[in-house]
Amino acid sequence: MQRNADRTRARILDAALTEFAALGIAGARVNRIAEVAGCNKAMLYAYYGNKDQLFDAVFTAYVEAYLEEVGFDAHDLPQYAGRVFDYFEEHPDHLRLAVWYRLERPESARLEAVLAVNASRLSELEKARRAGVYRSEFKPVELLSLIQSIATSWSSMNPEFAAASIPKARRRKAVVTAVARLLDQ
Repeated sequence: MQRNADRTRARILDAALTEFAALGIAGARVNRIAEVAGCNKAMLYAYYGNKDQLFDAVFTAYVEAYLEEVGFDAHDLPQYAGRVFDYFEEHPDHLRLAVWYRLERPESARLEAVLAVNASRLSELEKARRAGVYRSEFKPVELLSLIQSIATSWSSMNPEFAAASIPKARRRKAVVTAVARLLDQ
């Protein structure tokens, strides 16, 4: 039976996402990733180069999955924030992966997938602002940062804060309402 390279790559990415989300780049071990993926380290290196390149591939795949599920609509930012909230409630490992990316890659070369997403969203926000879709004293980059922070605030709280005692629907509503107020809507 012939091996399916795409299936092997997908298994490697899945195993690597779990490993990187749990332990970060520095703590992740390629031998564990290969073992969980059911391949050998040589195959992993052949497909992805080194551990840093594998992390880049995992993070790029995460960005693509996030974009596909969440989308972006500069004309309805409160609902966008609600979708971001929903995404990270359903995929806490993706939020951890993003945190590791920020912690371990603050000065590294930027990933094209992230640069493209940011440029597109900032451009859409500026167009919406000029069209009068929303009122805000904040520049697009400030506004996007605040919206992302509000949308992920519950997912990033300390466990001792007991956010779980507040029903998910109420937490989501708080996110949507906070972003609407931020926009003076």
